[in-house]
Amino acid sequence: MQKDNQNFFERVYEIARQIPEGRVTSYGAIARALGAGRSARMVGWAMNAAHNLEDVPAHRVVNRNGVLTGKHHFDGTNLMQQLLENEGIQVVDNQIVDFKKYFWEPDVSVQ
Repeated sequence: MQKDNQNFFERVYEIARQIPEGRVTSYGAIARALGAGRSARMVGWAMNAAHNLEDVPAHRVVNRNGVLTGKHHFDGTNLMQQLLENEGIQVVDNQIVDFKKYFWEPDVSVQ
């Protein structure tokens, strides 16, 4: 991994670590918080690489519509959904029910 990507990934992880339990955010919201609004896909790559990092709650990052697009990167077919449901978030057909209620917007002033 190139050094620039490594730094970007670590900045993504810093934001992901701030997502409160029982809340979710999107790849695009993290990208915007980093001042890289068009880099949602790169945030997705960072989240895909984070699944072995126990201190990064990658399961709390979903797409802009609340769909669990990264679920295939977790061990087991429903682990991402199970982790979210353990935090009180209902998921039906791989989509968060009442997504806006659970959505957390990263604080851009912190970055």
